[in-house]
Amino acid sequence: MGNEIVNTERPLESLAQKADRIEAANRAALYDAATLAVLHAMEEAAEKHLDAIRPHNTKRGYANDWALWEEFHDWLGERTGHRIASTNVTKGTLVGFVVWLDTIKLAAPNSIDRRITGVTVTARNEHGVEVPKAATVAARQALKPLKNDPERMARGRGKAAAVTPEQLRQMNAAVADGLTGLRDRALWLMAFAIAGRSAEVAALRADTIVHVSQGLEVHVPAVKGRPPRDVVVHYGKNPDTCPVRAWLTWRAAAGVTSGPAFLPITVHGRLGDRALSPEAVREIIARNAERAGLAVRLTGHSMRAGFITTSRVAGKREEKIRAQSGHAENSPAFWGYIREADKWTDAASEDIGL
Repeated sequence: MGNEIVNTERPLESLAQKADRIEAANRAALYDAATLAVLHAMEEAAEKHLDAIRPHNTKRGYANDWALWEEFHDWLGERTGHRIASTNVTKGTLVGFVVWLDTIKLAAPNSIDRRITGVTVTARNEHGVEVPKAATVAARQALKPLKNDPERMARGRGKAAAVTPEQLRQMNAAVADGLTGLRDRALWLMAFAIAGRSAEVAALRADTIVHVSQGLEVHVPAVKGRPPRDVVVHYGKNPDTCPVRAWLTWRAAAGVTSGPAFLPITVHGRLGDRALSPEAVREIIARNAERAGLAVRLTGHSMRAGFITTSRVAGKREEKIRAQSGHAENSPAFWGYIREADKWTDAASEDIGL
């Protein structure tokens, strides 16, 4: 990410607060107290009316936009060492949000455009923060060239690429040195081995990853209403892609015996004390795939998809795979992965006399 996202130089008074103060002063100079009271009441009534007629889907979309805004602030806090309040909707944070959605979330430009609206509306209606016009103008200026990129406009129209063992070996060969490299390798191999969602990997705890003679017994906690599960992770035959060895090496180097399994690391090599966010997990995977020069762009879901297809090609039974991934028996996504893995097994066009 560019430096523009993590530049935290800002006076104590936010731009929104300054705009409110100037607007209040201008109104006081133009109107008498009785008029100001009527205008204020009319504005409150207008907001209530607009909220009442706003469709339910729109409200739900705005809630999702604000949740992403909060996630962006968590990500930003991990990098700056200070988590600023989510109500700081300024030119800098809103442009940073656009860049984050584009480069980290890989969001389509039209989706980013809607997110900008959702954040500004929620800031005003739910938190009493009037976003400066300069901030939204700047955010859409940052968005404009993205809308001219056909590849970006096509985002979100296909499923995540499933990682392969060969690609995992490529990532291992290109991994960074030091503690960060040890963490990253352990993280993506653990994500693959447990067929974990990014939120599940972020929620893993060191004290519930138990080393036994055969490998690891891992408790995957409940996230987003999904039930928890207990899975086993065998030693791998290849030391470069063995999730057990990678976890034990990271654990010993970082001294992680309790609390979050994977921690943020500052640019100075110091460990944080809070768990990584799901977005940080996705970013680590995407960044390492790019570092390895992979022809496809991997996402957090690539590890989960990759485990299912790789395990199926190796001849593992569906029920065993589902127990590892936590998919429901009738999950369309799960059976889609199985069909993808099986498409060359006893293919209809094989050995038919052609």
